[in-house]
Amino acid sequence: MMTGQTSGNGLALLEAEMARQGADAIASLTSNEAIAVELAASIARTGRLVLAGMGASHYANRMAETAWRRLKVDCRAETAGDVLLQGLPVRPHTLVLVSQSGESGEILQLLDLLPDSADLFGMTLAPQSTLGRSLPCLIGAGGQEVAFAATRSLTVTLALHAAVLAAAGGEASNFADVLAVSPQPPLDEALEALALKNSVIIAGRGELRGLAEANGLMLMELARIPAFGFEFGQFRHGPLEALAPDLGVLLLRGPGALGAGTATLANAALGAGTTPVIFDCSGEAPIEGAVTVAFSRNERLSAVAAMLPSLQKLIIAVSSRKVARVGEPVRSTKITGIDHEA
Repeated sequence: MMTGQTSGNGLALLEAEMARQGADAIASLTSNEAIAVELAASIARTGRLVLAGMGASHYANRMAETAWRRLKVDCRAETAGDVLLQGLPVRPHTLVLVSQSGESGEILQLLDLLPDSADLFGMTLAPQSTLGRSLPCLIGAGGQEVAFAATRSLTVTLALHAAVLAAAGGEASNFADVLAVSPQPPLDEALEALALKNSVIIAGRGELRGLAEANGLMLMELARIPAFGFEFGQFRHGPLEALAPDLGVLLLRGPGALGAGTATLANAALGAGTTPVIFDCSGEAPIEGAVTVAFSRNERLSAVAAMLPSLQKLIIAVSSRKVARVGEPVRSTKITGIDHEA
């Protein structure tokens, strides 16, 4: 069984959020059907979708971006900060503002600047927030997240995206079924492979790219070490130079195209003296020399749903080896405002 420091209220809050994230995500899938149909109709009408968020909300959007493009929708996941700086497309589009708290500083600025539109929607876990009161919103079940790093909010936001994708005629997915099962493979070897590393790179493809980015953010927040999320190709184009025995490597392997390149990256890590950890939904044989955390074969957002709870547990366990009071920030707040400094 994984062990580490467990003192402090931050860890208890994280564990409480994670304990109910699956049930809240499943409830969110079924309680937003009407607004999901309305948003899907807007996307069908405009043919273009912009998803705007910050932090983990942005990375949830990055996962959904790939799924929308599979449906031939011109979808862009942008940080709300970039939208403020660069503006929005002139052509007709549907815009969704995503913020678990509904009070993110950049989201509030966008609300002040954007004109009323039938093609403007929101996603939040806080119906009484500024975002929740200002726009037609998909509402995540269970209320606002209180733990510092995004766990339940990420899972629930993904469920909201899945609800809209289903309303738009996306192919049937076992997203809810995977959430309900919540596989729990052993993580001890993966923990030992990563716990002593000074920095970590997490990488994936397709929907698993956004999952890598989200968990890189979570590891930085909780363990206070450099951690980076990459798409597989982006990992190869330069960052391979950082490979060394004290750099951890965590690869997210899906079936088919989602897993292409995993062996190349794993072998590069092994050649540099670091043992890669592979979260594997591919259904293929393990890669020799790597530490494999195996899941049933799943693809697309269902692969995300399968891996996410175990990734959260692993990252918290690694962080607990490095931080005495894990989950208790020293420089950040749960809801981040806007920096007005010139």
